[in-house]
Amino acid sequence: MAKRKVLRRAKKILGEEPALLVWCGIRGGIPRPPKETHRAAGKGRLKPGRHWAFYLGAVLFCVFVLPYLLMDFLSQKLNGNLDRDARRDTRSPGRTRAGAPHNGVFDGDWDLTAGQLLLRWYDASPNRARLFLATRDRVCLAASPRRRLFPHRADDVRPVAEFRSDEVLIEAEAGQPRGFAEFRLHFTDGSWLSLGNLADSDDADRFFAHPGHRQGVFGA
Repeated sequence: MAKRKVLRRAKKILGEEPALLVWCGIRGGIPRPPKETHRAAGKGRLKPGRHWAFYLGAVLFCVFVLPYLLMDFLSQKLNGNLDRDARRDTRSPGRTRAGAPHNGVFDGDWDLTAGQLLLRWYDASPNRARLFLATRDRVCLAASPRRRLFPHRADDVRPVAEFRSDEVLIEAEAGQPRGFAEFRLHFTDGSWLSLGNLADSDDADRFFAHPGHRQGVFGA
């Protein structure tokens, strides 16, 4: 469940208690836009920024852990005991990238609301996590403006995008697999954005079970 500090911050942002609240992010990352479109939008970042502690961890991994893993791998290779499934797994990532250019993240039109939101997504905040908030009359995405190792605990979360309830419709289906749930924002210009990576399965269950989805409280 969302921490009390997050709930207090959400109330301060909205000026009222949120009806819906969940940490989320872009499932699969932002698709790469056409160069002209990206340039016209200011060539903003398309990937999240990393906290310095992440790079420190990567260096420590390379210095202390990677050599051991390489030695173990070479030992297995020389002994002819490399597991067949491991070889299959090393080839599988290249086959999973096929699909539509927008990867199901949004409708594919960079000139509409969803596309324009994605073009400035990480300029507004370099973190992956977004706090999704909704009331009866508006929908808000909030995040910390600074690079955070644990963005869900940030105390400086601020709004990075906001829409009136007559500008966006929340589409969410109950009963989605725990840990893989997602929802869509449908905008009045016909564009849509899919959000997933919900931080906590219990929070996701409460989010999708909210009566506002079934009763159509939120939306045009």
